[in-house]
Amino acid sequence: MAETTGLPFEKKAIIPIDPRTKIFLTVTVSTIMVAGGTGGIMTVIRPCLMAFPMCLLLLSKRWKSVLKFSAMYAVLFALELTVLPLLTGTWNFVLGAAIGIYTHMLPGFIMGYYLIESTTVSEFVAAMERVHIPQKIVIPLSVVFRFFPTIREEYAAIGDAMKMRGISTLRSPIKMLEYRVVPLMISIAYIGEELSAAALTRGIGAPTKRTNICNIGFGALDVIFVAASLACWIGFAI
Repeated sequence: MAETTGLPFEKKAIIPIDPRTKIFLTVTVSTIMVAGGTGGIMTVIRPCLMAFPMCLLLLSKRWKSVLKFSAMYAVLFALELTVLPLLTGTWNFVLGAAIGIYTHMLPGFIMGYYLIESTTVSEFVAAMERVHIPQKIVIPLSVVFRFFPTIREEYAAIGDAMKMRGISTLRSPIKMLEYRVVPLMISIAYIGEELSAAALTRGIGAPTKRTNICNIGFGALDVIFVAASLACWIGFAI
């Protein structure tokens, strides 16, 4: 069974799961939710796929994330059951399409959020090496793995700087747009280069076999989730 790695997210996890299981679940949830319909066997598969990321967040004690995403689900389903039947014509089509898109894509987004937040780059690289993925694929993915969390940190830092200067959306929306978007765009331009340099510094692209202190492996929870995912794939194919 996998051990914790020192990441704050993983320290809270009741039972950590293998990165390969997380990737498989992310692909499963995203693909079937988007490609599948709403009738027939999908009436059973869809709730199961929606439950996967929520269960993983609960096991990681991410109570705020669970409440936030559950509230989003509740609002979408409430709109679908109450407001949508009252509308006709164009508004019914627009709202119905928006609700359909969000309900189909939200589970995959939540699963991707859990994957990125709960997996370190070292764990990801170790998992990819276990399944013999080429370095040409592993290196770009490892850079992307840290790209979005780094952007979020930069965005939060810019927001703190705006608060210190008393600049808010209500008081000065134009300045807020300028002072937040422009620095963020500049940061994004440099983040990719810095992460690529960091990956090379750590020897990710070295031709020799790398050692790794991450103790990853499959446990009972991995078997349960993989079996449930395979059952969903079988139902989807049928």
